[in-house]
Amino acid sequence: MKILVAVASKHGSANEIGDVIVDQLRAGGHEARRMDPADVSSLDGIDAVVLGSSVYMTRWMDSAQAFISRFSSELRQMPLWAFSVGLSGVPKGNVQDPSRVGPVLLRIEPREHRTFKGRLDPEVLNLRERTVARLGGAVEGDFRDWEQIRQWADSISQQLTQEA
Repeated sequence: MKILVAVASKHGSANEIGDVIVDQLRAGGHEARRMDPADVSSLDGIDAVVLGSSVYMTRWMDSAQAFISRFSSELRQMPLWAFSVGLSGVPKGNVQDPSRVGPVLLRIEPREHRTFKGRLDPEVLNLRERTVARLGGAVEGDFRDWEQIRQWADSISQQLTQEA
């Protein structure tokens, strides 16, 4: 199957997660590639989509939201999974206000939505972002759980293989 992994990432952490998902899907025998949602002009020839976004101020990035607006009718007709990245240092890695991330996903009804902890590297942040992170008590570090991400991608691969 041809799988698009569309990822909106501001500082690269979500893209790195997308790359691991692509690797796992390929290992499962699928044709997969990662693209920025803003660069996708068509879903022709795509059998399934994994859509992800970094979360800033409890919201998905604009390019991921615009992707959903452009392709919502097509996305509802194909296998679709979604993931959010961010909230580094949040003890349980959960979205603090899921009602803010949720509405954009309700329009496309993914089979599953996962939230993965991200990475906070103050050196890649601008002054405003560093200030918000400091005021919010965000903890510096890389909190991504690569095994959890690989297992999730493997489960997607297995589901698609069974349906093929």
